[in-house]
Order: sequence, then C-alpha cells, then structure tokens
Amino acid sequence: MSLRYLLREEVMKKLLNVYRRITVGLPFLQSPMLLAVRLYWGFQFAQTGWGKLHNLAKITGFFASLNVPVPGFTAPAISTLEFVGGILLMLGLFSRPIAFLLACNMFVAYWTADREALTSVFSDPGKFYIADPYTFLFASLMVLIFGAGFFAVDTLIAKRVKAFEQ
Repeated sequence: MSLRYLLREEVMKKLLNVYRRITVGLPFLQSPMLLAVRLYWGFQFAQTGWGKLHNLAKITGFFASLNVPVPGFTAPAISTLEFVGGILLMLGLFSRPIAFLLACNMFVAYWTADREALTSVFSDPGKFYIADPYTFLFASLMVLIFGAGFFAVDTLIAKRVKAFEQ
C-alpha cells in the first residue's frame, strides 16, 4: 500500500469519527430548537389572534369577503384559537392538539385567502413559501410531528402521570 492511500484512509476515518460525534450530539438540540419554535411562533399566533380579537368587525368583513361560512361565528372562533392556541403553544400545554388545530387553520387560510399560492406548491414553490401562512403552518407542523420537546408543561404532566401510575 502506498503512503497516499494510507493518508486517505486515515483522513476518511477521522472524518467519519467527526461525523459520528456530530450525529450523536445533534439530538440534544431538538428540545431547545422546539422550545425556540414554540416560543417565537406561539407569540406570533397569540399576537395575531389578539389583534384580530380587537378588530372583530374588520375580520368578520374580511372573512365574509372570502366566502368563509358563518363569518360572524368564524371570525371570533379563529381569533380565539390563534390567541389561546399561541399561549398554549408557548407553554407547551396540549401542544400536539393545538398544533393540529393551528395547522388546519393555516391550511384553511391558504385555501381561502391565498389559494393560488397553495395550488402552485409544486409548479412555483416560491409563491407557496412567501405566502403569509407558510411559516405559521411550518411551525405548527413541527410541533405536531415532533412534539413540544423536553421544556414543556406537557412533559412535566407526563412525568407526574408516569410517577403516579408506578
């Protein structure tokens, strides 16, 4: 074997070792990342819902213009969902059910207010991801799929329930 071959092999072993260390360490960042997503986007949802709750007449009119059924009921319901859901998301309380409801809300927002962006998800993805609901939808789906993480009220409740059952 040549010296060149041995050097390449040694470099590859070191690169694989570094890669293994990184892949072992990255899962420790999952909970802090989910906490950051929940805090930031929960606050954004709460702030948006609060603004809608204080402008219900305007929001009801907007929903009516989009042909949303029963806008007089839907506007306060969605506003409350976003406000209360945002707070619950920040706390990490009922995270997955709230994330599901908020994700559904964002799909409906795409469907009613930005249908062109939704239908162009494959043909022109830029339209899809620059639309207002995109980041809200993405954050909701992250929490729905991955859960709230370690730093959440849900986790504390689960620990208490588990300790109580034993």
